[in-house]
Amino acid sequence: MKEQTFERMLTAFSRRRPFKPFVVELVSGAQLTIDHPEALVHRARAAMYIDREGNFTLFDNEGVSRLTDIKGNGSTRSRR
Repeated sequence: MKEQTFERMLTAFSRRRPFKPFVVELVSGAQLTIDHPEALVHRARAAMYIDREGNFTLFDNEGVSRLTDIKGNGSTRSRR
């Protein structure tokens, strides 16, 4: 992904109010679900995602194929 596109899209997705979870799809096929605005730190062409367990993933514009909304309403709660 081009550096400017990466930075613009990541900023737009992470700053939405109210925040909505989104997916970062890597060129490897791996997907990162960004479920909280503070779980992501980014600057220019690089970013770091920290999951709930404290594990982190570093990625940059060249390693990302796309950013998308989560399908459905984004809720992680099950319905009965």
